[in-house]
Amino acid sequence: MAMNQLKEALETLKDTGVRITPQRHAILEYLINSMSHPTADEIYKALEGKFPNMSVATVYNNLRVFREVGLVKELTFGDASSRFDFVTSEHYHVICEHCGKIVDFHYPGLDEVEHLAAHVTGFKVDTHRLEIYGTCPDCAGKEVH
Repeated sequence: MAMNQLKEALETLKDTGVRITPQRHAILEYLINSMSHPTADEIYKALEGKFPNMSVATVYNNLRVFREVGLVKELTFGDASSRFDFVTSEHYHVICEHCGKIVDFHYPGLDEVEHLAAHVTGFKVDTHRLEIYGTCPDCAGKEVH
């Protein structure tokens, strides 16, 4: 599955005229395989051993390119650093208020909200975002004394 996603993402980049560098390939592969919604710094730290000459700015610039071509979503939650999510299907996020862990979930019933909002307001609705906050099982386990 991940290999197909990587292949399709690389094709998308080629189709939009973006050159495939080893760093771009590695950043994209890391995002596809990561379920943790990493920050740019986390991506940099994970790949710096493989690419000692790569800077954090390189990671940010590549993430911007991926975002512009629609491969990556930038997630901004509160004051924390942006996190990046490889675009698979529309999904929502549950965020732990203690450790910052983010978990994906899909609830198709909310797709109807866009149609209702468009109908009621006359807006041309493009997208919506839902964030749910709470305590993850790991942090909840730590709270028990």
